[in-house]
Amino acid sequence: MEIPKFHETFIPILKVLENGETLQAREMYQMVIDRFYSNLSKEQLEEKTKSGDILIFNRIAWGKSYLKKGGYIEIPKRGLVRITEKGKMQSSSNLTLSQVENSDNFLKFYNEENPKRDSTPSKISNASPQDLIDEGFNSIDIQVKDELLEKLKSIDPFYFEKVILILLKKMGYGDFVETSKTGDGGIDGIINEDKLGLDKIYIQAKRYGENKVREKDIRNFIGAMSGDTQKGVFVTTSTFDPGAVKKANNAHHTIILIDGIKLVDLLHEYNVGVQVKTTYEVKEVDNDFFDGE
Repeated sequence: MEIPKFHETFIPILKVLENGETLQAREMYQMVIDRFYSNLSKEQLEEKTKSGDILIFNRIAWGKSYLKKGGYIEIPKRGLVRITEKGKMQSSSNLTLSQVENSDNFLKFYNEENPKRDSTPSKISNASPQDLIDEGFNSIDIQVKDELLEKLKSIDPFYFEKVILILLKKMGYGDFVETSKTGDGGIDGIINEDKLGLDKIYIQAKRYGENKVREKDIRNFIGAMSGDTQKGVFVTTSTFDPGAVKKANNAHHTIILIDGIKLVDLLHEYNVGVQVKTTYEVKEVDNDFFDGE
């Protein structure tokens, strides 16, 4: 028996979850192995990826990720997993990678939730090894950013504000000052662009789930800025509705809007809330070394 490809774990995952019970993800992985892959050898069960993960767990985790994006399972809370009605309807039949990637939920995830990111899964045919490497890294980046956004939406709102200030500091802006948690007039932090604090940037951070930032929120932010600074950054884990965007664009102040997708792109780029797990070396023949032969 061979170690399954990640898409070959789709039905086993759905079978384990088909009774509707909410399981810890790690518990679900082990149940899939015990029920469907117990015939794998000890060596196969202990085989690792180049980054040090147990390969069979890695495959099931990617299967879970694709099923979530396809709407077959859901994550009711961080670390938990549960089947959806769509998943229950599919658990008794075959489910291919093509079906998942072309399902309405999967396409919606890539085309609507990530409109600013060129993240639709590419169909590589006759791919070179380099193409496959690039595609693999792209898929991992998408997955990490997806998990990062989910994490941001679940953390304490006050800590979320601190995350934003840390990010701006890493991006090269000056020292920041957190405002008090009451009576801050809609301002969550202040960036001093110069040592004396003569040039300031006001920060507003809204940790929203599904709610959009609306025109009223921007209007209140502008009101809090008036008379003290002309620069502001409004950050949210969700999106801005058209009224909010128009209000910010028409303001006499300079207001930068950062939505959830842009936010995780910046966090990923500046290594805030993420860490480098593994570094891979790709080697090629050094032709200069042989020039003197």
